[in-house]
Amino acid sequence: MTQGIGGSTAQAELADLAPWPHPAPAISAAERLARMARARELMAEIGAEALLIGAGASLRYFTGVGWGATERLVALLLPRDGLPRMICPRFELGSLEASLGITAGVDLWEEHQSPYALTAQALIDVGASRVAIDPALPFFVTHGLGKAAPDLVLLDGAPVVNGCRMIKSAAELALMAQAKAMTLEVHRRAAAILREGITTAEVRRFIDQAHRALGADDGSSFCAVQFGVASAYPHGLPGEQTLKSGELVLIDTGCRVQGYNSDITRTYIFGEPTAEHRRIWDIEKRAQAAAFAAVKPGVPCEEIDAVARAVLAAEGLGPDYALPGLPHRTGHGIGLSIHEAPYLVRGDKTPLAPGMCFSNEPMIVIPDQFGIRLEDHFHVTEDGAAWFTEPQLDLEAPFGNR
Repeated sequence: MTQGIGGSTAQAELADLAPWPHPAPAISAAERLARMARARELMAEIGAEALLIGAGASLRYFTGVGWGATERLVALLLPRDGLPRMICPRFELGSLEASLGITAGVDLWEEHQSPYALTAQALIDVGASRVAIDPALPFFVTHGLGKAAPDLVLLDGAPVVNGCRMIKSAAELALMAQAKAMTLEVHRRAAAILREGITTAEVRRFIDQAHRALGADDGSSFCAVQFGVASAYPHGLPGEQTLKSGELVLIDTGCRVQGYNSDITRTYIFGEPTAEHRRIWDIEKRAQAAAFAAVKPGVPCEEIDAVARAVLAAEGLGPDYALPGLPHRTGHGIGLSIHEAPYLVRGDKTPLAPGMCFSNEPMIVIPDQFGIRLEDHFHVTEDGAAWFTEPQLDLEAPFGNR
């Protein structure tokens, strides 16, 4: 008999939700200064005299400005020495000043002007001819900058950006812990509203509303709800499904708190499981646990992937990415981006270090039948790893009380 699955309604669950009672503190101005100081150290290591960061997660990381990239250039120019500078359309100045979490000079461009020429002049002003470029910066920006200043040496900024962002501070860990706790609570309540005949669209709508009720930045940052055979596809199938008794339910969702992401997957049965459901769920559970147990500072990221795959291979699954088995990496870094470096995958030899944060999700796919993914996140500690959320307990009682 399943526990905690069904028996309630969306209306009842939403009525019982309120904004998160103890929100984590915001990132301080002092922490942003420390981030820029660390970036400057890493710039020196690669011979860069300045760093150019475009709108997106890295701009928010360094400046607090949470704008997404558009066709208009908004950027941070961080020289090795001296005051940071913001490149911004003039008509956005008021919004920029309201968002900016650091002290910076501002270089403004009008709609008919070239932001690339303005950026090139700003680089001349700070004496920088070797510029580390944000790896997420669109090609049209680097192309435009190269045409405006052909003598500039453009360097890969990934060692700087990833070198800063992949080690999380205590403040970042607290924001991520809140986001993940909120999403786990939403998962628990989503399971409670399930009934035969409910559609995936109804469940997604409830999950978004529940995230909003708890105070997430913008409701659900994403949401995948898969029933039955659709669970055999890591990112689902097009169209909607209707829940039937005896089907697996796979829900993968998350939210953001002050920009920091959660991303949790639960897979459980609506009704009675088959013996094969139980067997594969148990293997998945052991693979996830083995990956977690293997985490130690200094261990290469790829080793965690290998450990999870070894559990599956011992049960005749795989090898490598072959199905039935695990078709993708075991995990990804997470922070201000839902997927960010480093990755738990073969070939990523980055040594694990305290403060790194990862998903742990060695999904098992049985083609044309079903898939099981258990996804929780951990952060690396001085002597191992710590879960942000307690992993799923059981196929039939995913949130306990069996």
